[in-house]
Amino acid sequence: MTSYKLPVIFCLCGCLMQVYPFDWPDLDPIKHIQSTEWYHKIKNLMSTSFNDKHQIPRGKGNYSVGCIDLMFDFTVKGSLLRLYYPSYDSQDDDDYHSTIWIPNKEYFRGLSNFLGMHKLMGKFITHYFASVTAPANWDAPLKNGEKYPLIIFSHGLGAFRTVYSALGVELASHGFIVAAVEHRDESASATFYFEDELALQRNNKTWLPYKHLNSEISEYTQRHQQVLQRAEECSKALDLILDINEGKTVENVLNSTFNLQQLQDTIDENKIAIMGHSFGGATAIQSLSEDNRFRCAIALDAWMNPLSEELYSKVVQPIFFINSERFQTAENVMKMRQFYLSDKETKMITIKGSVHQNFPDFTFVTGKILGYIFSLKGDINSDVAIGLTSKASMAFLQKHLGLQRNFDQWDPLIEGEDINLMRDSNAGSVTYLSEYLE
Repeated sequence: MTSYKLPVIFCLCGCLMQVYPFDWPDLDPIKHIQSTEWYHKIKNLMSTSFNDKHQIPRGKGNYSVGCIDLMFDFTVKGSLLRLYYPSYDSQDDDDYHSTIWIPNKEYFRGLSNFLGMHKLMGKFITHYFASVTAPANWDAPLKNGEKYPLIIFSHGLGAFRTVYSALGVELASHGFIVAAVEHRDESASATFYFEDELALQRNNKTWLPYKHLNSEISEYTQRHQQVLQRAEECSKALDLILDINEGKTVENVLNSTFNLQQLQDTIDENKIAIMGHSFGGATAIQSLSEDNRFRCAIALDAWMNPLSEELYSKVVQPIFFINSERFQTAENVMKMRQFYLSDKETKMITIKGSVHQNFPDFTFVTGKILGYIFSLKGDINSDVAIGLTSKASMAFLQKHLGLQRNFDQWDPLIEGEDINLMRDSNAGSVTYLSEYLE
């Protein structure tokens, strides 16, 4: 399988490198790029993309949404996550766009590294994407007075905690707390920690980049080891959140005005699920086998290769597979079907006309034409695809977490009963070549 494709600017910048190799005498190559005709053509193209009303959508539920980053223990063994949660209505509509989507330039460099491009391309794409925001109120107070179900979310290969904000915001707007974990198994395009207390005080981050596969070791061996660490990180994040819920003192080492005591007694400890995309989908399933506090899992276009054969008999909780039409293979789907056991409920649907990138936010931050060309968008409208994903997920969660909401109105989606859905998979009898690696 080949690397899945991220925003089109990567490809455009790659073409630029072929025309202007990095051997200029100018000490500032980005300044050199900005003086070229190529730069202005790309800038105009990207401006058209951003002005095409393709931004990360707001949540459609009844709750306003808050967002905060949390780091528990500053070392590499600690936990880093982005939390989406129900908040109070904002008096200022502009506050809904106050959460920075990708908060550090090192993530852009990490994406370049993941795709095997020159590190200077990280600077170039930062210029275009650094100002993108997610529709949530940064550091907003949590809406108290009720208990919320909790979802732990695991990102895909080469991704990180912030790039599934459309899903996080949508679920939080319907009354869920969503904790998006940033994995430190070297599968994220980048992540960070602090070497010691002094580094923490000076905000001197140590960055952990994506680690490419070692050709001398099998892919399964390396990815299986990573999925084990990922599952452990999900359980650790859950431990910490529940500690806060129970009133224990837990410190967020990141600068924030958000008082963690707001979370005390706001999470229903019997209503916890895990969700993930691609490698994160495999992580969600692995986590079920190791932590029975997760009552069920939702696997979005799961990449099953990292999972061991022994796992299939260990998982007893319900699983909901939501697939895109153009990513899955017959072999991958056959592994999913091994979870169809008589003593538990496993469901699978496929979103017609969708691609692997219809689940993360990249599908929203590029225009239609470029999105289609580089498989960031499918034939289906991106808003429709994410809407079907969230509605079907909430219906499944209501059923298996025992929620008293109106999400059962979307029960038919779990069975694939919609013009944009199919039951099970299109890859059942015909092998589809995967367009992306996860």
